Amino acid sequence: MTRFIVHLLLGASLFAPPVVRAAEKVLIVVSGEGRDAGRTRPGYEFDELSQAWLIFKANGLEVDVASPQGGAVEADKYDPKEPFNAALLADTAAMSQLADTRAIAQLRPADYAAIYVVGGKGAMFDLPASRPLQRLIATAWQNGAVVAAVCHGPAALAGVTLADGSSIVAGRRLTGFTNEEEALFGKKWAAQYPWLLEDALRSRDAQWSEAPLMMPHVVVDGRLVTGQNPYSTVGVAEAIVRGLGHTPVPRTPGRDERAMQLVEQLRGGDVRGATTTLQRSTDQFHVELIGMLGFYQAKAAADNLAELRPALQTMELAMPYMAEPQLKLGVAEAHLKLGDRVRARILVQQVLDAVPGMEQADALLKRIDG
Repeated sequence: MTRFIVHLLLGASLFAPPVVRAAEKVLIVVSGEGRDAGRTRPGYEFDELSQAWLIFKANGLEVDVASPQGGAVEADKYDPKEPFNAALLADTAAMSQLADTRAIAQLRPADYAAIYVVGGKGAMFDLPASRPLQRLIATAWQNGAVVAAVCHGPAALAGVTLADGSSIVAGRRLTGFTNEEEALFGKKWAAQYPWLLEDALRSRDAQWSEAPLMMPHVVVDGRLVTGQNPYSTVGVAEAIVRGLGHTPVPRTPGRDERAMQLVEQLRGGDVRGATTTLQRSTDQFHVELIGMLGFYQAKAAADNLAELRPALQTMELAMPYMAEPQLKLGVAEAHLKLGDRVRARILVQQVLDAVPGMEQADALLKRIDG
């Protein structure tokens, strides 16, 4: 059940033809830490690279890719069939850059109108340790560049000191992968991090901002743009385009992005509207994403009823279209915590009718009847 969250996909987008203007250049920074698709060492998130790259190119921006040491870089496991990933994989020029990224120490800050730092757990290791990257970001910022990062990417900002001795993040509004998100999805590597991202940025006097677990969230503070998690990638990329003084070209959101927008509608109080919209055009939304998002939000909410209720509504939005017994048990668990033992028992019994002897369902039924 964690696969959708490991890949953290936002969905495909269809772009209008690139605009014509004098080209500005964006530097995309990725971790070079990755090995074996993230199994033996975490790397960068390909989804966060591909979606941003497509937006940059569609808006007439040139792109360079760099890593601390240069050379080939390896992403964590991802789905190559996702349209945005497939589009980048088919771009021979892009793949050539990834096969031989530029070394940070060899770059000139003046060459870039914007710097975009890709996340992924590898970013917690080699990016904060790269003094050349810190100097590059500091100088580019002082030259007037847009500086942006998504998910774990803001780890690259933690050690950046400006000419006046201040931290680039001090007093600035920003976001990044939260402690709550790390507790659920960072267990394999988080113990090896030099620090948790949220803690490090707060300790440097950043004005931290966050949305509910895994919801899209982009914070723009002047020329500083940050995104909370991979679902914020598209928003960050388009904010960079706007930060360079341009209006992003029109695009059609993919089913993953539409699914997240539907959850935002639900969490905004329009449960009926979200339900009706999904019923009318189910194939336009990534329903499994909605269900799993609610499942993990409920898990994170624990006994916080104010957070548990919208998580339950999110799971129930998707449940009619999913045959996943774990989701139904998650809904039952939420009803039990909210005091509705009757509804909880009905749902657990439905699971046991479909999957007789399922240990997790039997254990939950005992708790309901206990």
